[in-house]
Amino acid sequence: MINIFLFQQSNSVGNTIIAIFLIALILLILYFSFRMIEMAYVIRNKKPLYNHIYLRLRQLKPKQQNVLKTQFSFYTKLKKKQQKQFEHRVAGFIEDKVFIGRDGLEISNRIEVLVASTAVMLTFGFRDYYIGLVDKIFVYPDQFYSTINDAYHKGEFNPRIGALVISWKHFEEGYSIENDNLNLGIHEFTHAIHLNCMKERDVSSTIFRDSFMELTKLLYDNENLRQELIASKYFRDYAYTNQFEFLAVIIENFIETPLDFRAQFPMIYDKTKQMLNFGFAGY
Repeated sequence: MINIFLFQQSNSVGNTIIAIFLIALILLILYFSFRMIEMAYVIRNKKPLYNHIYLRLRQLKPKQQNVLKTQFSFYTKLKKKQQKQFEHRVAGFIEDKVFIGRDGLEISNRIEVLVASTAVMLTFGFRDYYIGLVDKIFVYPDQFYSTINDAYHKGEFNPRIGALVISWKHFEEGYSIENDNLNLGIHEFTHAIHLNCMKERDVSSTIFRDSFMELTKLLYDNENLRQELIASKYFRDYAYTNQFEFLAVIIENFIETPLDFRAQFPMIYDKTKQMLNFGFAGY
């Protein structure tokens, strides 16, 4: 009887192991099948198969909601369902990052919400919106002295320590006039997103990176377009410092004056839109 019991027990354990192995194998096959299907979709459509699937949507506190609804105009351009998704991401971004006030500046709900909303706006077409290279956000009341190049800055991104640093005065000025193509928050977060996408291999980072390469090739191959771009003065001269500043400036223009951008340089506009996967809010 004891031998029969031991045999049955051993047989049961063996069946369990086989079942676990088969389940794991099936899940692995399904995962790689999905990856292949999505990759085919990405190659064809230049966008992810999906972006927003959540088991539970986070909500901001009432004071935070009020800031978002009354002081961030991009949010008001979204459909109701998208607004809930946007709020969820703002709440997640605030929870994920450490906000640190400098030179006596106290971090308020308004600072957290508006800074987080800027990051979420730029990554709203991404599946992963956290910008993993950013751990800490330092906020100064005004321009600050940077040891990177021994000069005063309005903003900077330091990937070595995972820090995005901004002057709150100049951040606010960026939103006070929403069509002058000057926005410190957009500019600095674009640097962070650019570097993060160079590091990561997720689908949104791949699309961003490949689209920027396509844009670079478009400009490299088209001398007339390059000259037209410079002569138009639509993008400020700082854009031509290097490829990082060029990208940050064109995304400032894309967000603030999309109609002008599309009218003057439709091919560059389309590549920028593809890069950010912006299929919402009238873009």
